[in-house]
Amino acid sequence: MNWEQLKTAAANCRACRLCETRHSVVFADGSEHADLMFIGEGPGADEDAQGIPFVGKAGQLLSKMIAAMQFQRSEVYIANVVKCRPPGNRNPSDDEMDSCVPYLNRQIQLVSPKVIVLLGNVALKGLMKRGGISRLRGHWLDYHGIKVMPTFHPAYLLRYEAAKRDTWSDLQQVMREFGKVYTRNK
Repeated sequence: MNWEQLKTAAANCRACRLCETRHSVVFADGSEHADLMFIGEGPGADEDAQGIPFVGKAGQLLSKMIAAMQFQRSEVYIANVVKCRPPGNRNPSDDEMDSCVPYLNRQIQLVSPKVIVLLGNVALKGLMKRGGISRLRGHWLDYHGIKVMPTFHPAYLLRYEAAKRDTWSDLQQVMREFGKVYTRNK
């Protein structure tokens, strides 16, 4: 399945009940040829309204994180485990994730990134079939030969600022994979 076919299939998907309440299928944002891919859990209200992932407050923080990593948002690829907004911003169910993960798997195959950053426990569970973000964050995992770095979701960081230091440490490991080193401006 090529990009156009994949986008069309996702737009017409009725595999789970999320299709009943969605306004938009939030497919992805960024470069389809990116070396760095970010995966979140699913769209919130702002994302559902605009059809673009990570555009709300958590998305603004993610954009700052990407910039701090010396990347531009347009040169990375951003997707979610589920493409439709769960009602009330609840976490997607296992069935909903299982219905949507084949789209995500194909996105990963087509992008073929060097590194994937999983944002939060839902993304970790959706892609890797294991939870425990607090335990696994900061540790490299492998997904079909692609290096995976789990870290906290930007929405979590907005609620628990103390977790930003750990997240920054995780992102610096990713930067090193690309030969980038953070130097504080003095």
